[in-house]
Amino acid sequence: MSSDFEGYEQDFAVLTAEITSKISRVPRLPPDEKKQMVANVEKQLEEAKELLEQMDLEVREIPPQSRGMYSNRMRSYKQEMGKLETDFKRSRIAYSDEVRNELLGDDGNSSENQRAHLLDNTERLERSSRRLEAGYQIAVETEQIGQEMLENLNHDREKIQRARERLRETDANLGKSSRILTGMLRR
Repeated sequence: MSSDFEGYEQDFAVLTAEITSKISRVPRLPPDEKKQMVANVEKQLEEAKELLEQMDLEVREIPPQSRGMYSNRMRSYKQEMGKLETDFKRSRIAYSDEVRNELLGDDGNSSENQRAHLLDNTERLERSSRRLEAGYQIAVETEQIGQEMLENLNHDREKIQRARERLRETDANLGKSSRILTGMLRR
């Protein structure tokens, strides 16, 4: 199950990277290519939404004790998707502004500002992705340490139970010996 989820995660990461790259290129393209690029990005955003739905279905099939980690990751991916959609809307607005500016003869200063803003947002997204990956690694390591601790505690519990049983047997034998000695003293 989790291998399907991880496969979807990889597909989502590749797709979002492509979308981010295309969004940043939209303002710099000639008008005909811009239309094609916008249509292409819209199609890829729909694919990303479908991947998120598949990932959400996979998370629902995961046992409840493991579901928390995957739910957190899903929340992060949904936020990332929202950010991509916002960036795409801004890019389309920049594209509209650029077309308007070309028609009116204005300079393209606002599109440069939006491009810089988009690049800044892309860098933030990459930093967030790295932090998420580091957090995931820590969670996996913590889970492994917890598993080892549980195994050690179980082993110690078994030792204590064996020691108790031996103590009970020794106590029973001591009681028996005491009765025999008492009987021998009476004779």
